[in-house]
Amino acid sequence: MTPAPVAASIPQEAPAVEAPKLSPLRPTFSIPSSLGQTKKLGETKGEEEVAQVAEKVEEPSYTAAPAAQEIVLTQALLDQAIFSIQDVFRTANRNLELTLLDQEIKVQDGEITLQVSGSIQEDIAQKMKPELMGLLRKFTGATSFTIGIVQQEEAVDEKGKLYTSTDKLKFLREKHPALMELQRKFDLDIDF
Repeated sequence: MTPAPVAASIPQEAPAVEAPKLSPLRPTFSIPSSLGQTKKLGETKGEEEVAQVAEKVEEPSYTAAPAAQEIVLTQALLDQAIFSIQDVFRTANRNLELTLLDQEIKVQDGEITLQVSGSIQEDIAQKMKPELMGLLRKFTGATSFTIGIVQQEEAVDEKGKLYTSTDKLKFLREKHPALMELQRKFDLDIDF
């Protein structure tokens, strides 16, 4: 006779007990029955929140950003970039601004001097100043410069205008002395 097979006993595991999960929800509260209770709840709630916020305030730390290298605008940098700047205005068909840029522009100690002749050009120069500053920064890389506007005086003619024929003849005699010789040689009498 053979012995009866022994049933292998498989140990049964006990069901695992899970820890209670913490809910991120706040505990509920009762609905106030009067306006006085509502105000009281609001005051205590506000004080609690202020206390929590006051505890969490951290002092910010500031670190200095690395200083960018300052590039001062010079006449050489302007001379290299002026054609590119003029081309921007030319492609935009802004001819009034081009007349200002076609004049001599001087740079001295980081200050650009635009020469204008009249109030109209001065207004145009004032309007184009911000755009010109941006273009100068873009094409030259300069970070330190200013733009000044100077109204140039028109050259006053010392001799005055030649209105009469006698004034014109006197001017021509001074300019061309041979004219007086021709008048004497051919015995020309000039009556005006």
